[in-house]
Amino acid sequence: MTVIVGLRIQIDPERMVQALTSDNERLMAIAERAKAKGALHHRFYANVDGSEALVIDEWETAEGFQQFFAENPDIGAMMGEAGMTGEPEAKFWRELDTPDKF
Repeated sequence: MTVIVGLRIQIDPERMVQALTSDNERLMAIAERAKAKGALHHRFYANVDGSEALVIDEWETAEGFQQFFAENPDIGAMMGEAGMTGEPEAKFWRELDTPDKF
């Protein structure tokens, strides 16, 4: 069963987008390494007040995400360049089978 990873980042989302898109090769290399470790889906979202971003990923396992994150210091470097304050907060979620899902 896959897991959903929610990663909250205290950051200006617009500044983050600028930092992420400033080096497309580096960003795509990170994405390929994530896929190799079991990442299935990846998206960034911004909260409406512009004070934080949320990464929503789907991974084959929580361990795959944790290993990937630990082995890739360039993620932290990119977030630092983007003005991240504090440490990102990761939460892992599993789907519940309920009759109202659609």
